Amino acid sequence: MSAETTTPHNIIRIAAVVLRREDGLILSVRKKNTSTFMMPGGKLEEGETGIITARREIAEELGLELSETDLIPLGRHSATAANEPGCRVDCDVFLWTGRLAQAPAVQAEIVESRWYPVDSQAEELAPLSREVIFPIVAQRLNASAKTQST
Repeated sequence: MSAETTTPHNIIRIAAVVLRREDGLILSVRKKNTSTFMMPGGKLEEGETGIITARREIAEELGLELSETDLIPLGRHSATAANEPGCRVDCDVFLWTGRLAQAPAVQAEIVESRWYPVDSQAEELAPLSREVIFPIVAQRLNASAKTQST
């Protein structure tokens, strides 16, 4: 089996939430003992749906209680895992419709947060963020801007 082959044993099911600041920058977080910044979120626990996991993880990591009605599903996406060699993440992604005035206090296993522009290609960003989520959000924002200008 090659290193590129994935099996159910090396696919990590997660959920993540895109949180934006009032100026449009996107919040990314770094977990303890890692160097990669990723979307806030985490692994699905047994019996959880993506949206339940997303809300639970945001509450645990950032102390924010997000309403299910304020989370827009952006689909289920896959990418190379940032911190688990030989694994891929399979992620339910949600966009929070609110805006943050400032970064929330990090908690649990999160040790740092940073703001990134939607077009960032920063090396420290997880592949899922840089290659998948940021382009989806940029496309959504561009489509929204075009709709508003017509």
